[in-house]
Amino acid sequence: MYDTSDFRNGLKIEIDGTPFEIIEFLHVKPGKGGAFVRTKLKNLQTGAVLNKTFRSGEKVGKPDLVDRHMQFLYSQGDELVFMDLETYEQFTIPFEKIEDKAKFLKENMEVDVLYYKNEPISVELPTFVELEVVETEPGFKGDTATGGTKPAVLETGAKINVPLFINVGDKLKIDTRTGQYVERVK
Repeated sequence: MYDTSDFRNGLKIEIDGTPFEIIEFLHVKPGKGGAFVRTKLKNLQTGAVLNKTFRSGEKVGKPDLVDRHMQFLYSQGDELVFMDLETYEQFTIPFEKIEDKAKFLKENMEVDVLYYKNEPISVELPTFVELEVVETEPGFKGDTATGGTKPAVLETGAKINVPLFINVGDKLKIDTRTGQYVERVK
């Protein structure tokens, strides 16, 4: 069990049999009445965000979460196939469970898969990935005064905005948390 004094960003808690992750929290001590904690929680199964207030000292459950280190092998229809790096067992995860992160998955990439009650609920990608540009418009010389961007398609099918000097075949470093271009890799 966790107490409200244990709350911190990223802590995973369980409320009414559902796992949540604390996105934000704020301890509030009003002049009158008891202290309380305002939180913004993300449902780990559905991705929905919820605002909830807890009385100071209130207890919440600890979810039965297991983190397993796996390797992404390939996609098969609307499922993604992963291999556990310890047991070499292969597992499939439905695409819709992790579609926001699947666009940065590259074959043979190592990831952490979060399980809740033996059910995969989330995939934790590396913070940065290096992907090649397969489609973009050519940049024009002298077109960089405004610091403009153009759309580009990466080797995994992800579409992002990149600076005008990026060309097809360039390798880019992408931040998987925001989905944004960081730098060109040599």
